Amino acid sequence: MTNDPKIEDCVNETCPWSGKPVSADSLTIYKGKTVGFCNPGCKEKFETAVTHFDAAMSG
Repeated sequence: MTNDPKIEDCVNETCPWSGKPVSADSLTIYKGKTVGFCNPGCKEKFETAVTHFDAAMSG
């Protein structure tokens, strides 16, 4: 059994950064939901941003 995100579980169809369609190689889990991006760079940008915001809100 795997916990890898799947594109069919994605809550969005387009990348929140670029507006382009999401890609199966650029998915992440955030707050229990699968979120998609158009490329791994956008995914990394999101993960960096939410890490900073989550840390700021918990401190």
